[in-house]
Amino acid sequence: MVQSRLRIGLSANIYQPDMSRMAYKGRRLLYLEENMAHWVMAAGAFALLLPTTPTLAGGMSVDDMVAELDAIIITGGVDMAPESYGEKPLRPEWAGDKHRDDYEIALVKAALKYDKPILGICRGHQVLNVALGGTLFQDVRSQHPGSLHHRIFDVYEGNHHELTLERGGELAKLYGVSEGMINSVHHQAVKDLAPNLRVEARSPSDGVVEALRLKDASGAFLLGLQWHPELQSDVDTALLSPVPVLQALLSAARDRKR
Repeated sequence: MVQSRLRIGLSANIYQPDMSRMAYKGRRLLYLEENMAHWVMAAGAFALLLPTTPTLAGGMSVDDMVAELDAIIITGGVDMAPESYGEKPLRPEWAGDKHRDDYEIALVKAALKYDKPILGICRGHQVLNVALGGTLFQDVRSQHPGSLHHRIFDVYEGNHHELTLERGGELAKLYGVSEGMINSVHHQAVKDLAPNLRVEARSPSDGVVEALRLKDASGAFLLGLQWHPELQSDVDTALLSPVPVLQALLSAARDRKR
């Protein structure tokens, strides 16, 4: 009997309604960056874009949708809204997307409820922290003096910096190293760590949290990475391989499926 493929739900990026747009004028659009889907599919799993859920009574709920999946990935994208962690935007361009925040936080809570493994990438890493009660720097450069340039638009994922993995952490065990190099495409970052999370890696130059995981005794798989493993090649030996973290997610999903 052929083993069924794992079904990995990927949170959607969202184009909010725009009356000036030529196609789908005034409609909300959901989309997925291609590399993210291909990263999951290259490992032999289904990559499924997760829609927002209808508000009509009797329609499919977030819980219904997540219950059908084997794991979820909270993807990268636009800033989180400071309102989602009890603040006001310090600048208009840092207002973020509260609608997307609410959608993804609901996904995270449903995944924890049904013991579905969760991986957060970049924005998704920040969503995990906020969903569990943490806060963010709205802008690392202005709020965390002496920090690196964690996002350089002209080179995008070509911007790299060092990473230190926490001694005894799960990520250090997974990679078998205590340091490495990663790409960096973010200007927001974890400020106050959620009470139920532990730091798995930091930028050694400025202490910015680059990875986190759940630290409770439930055995749930929840891992956040501030970098973008899906945007790099698995043969690029200059950076930490994108393979181990995805395989850890899929392994946890297989264990629960069995």
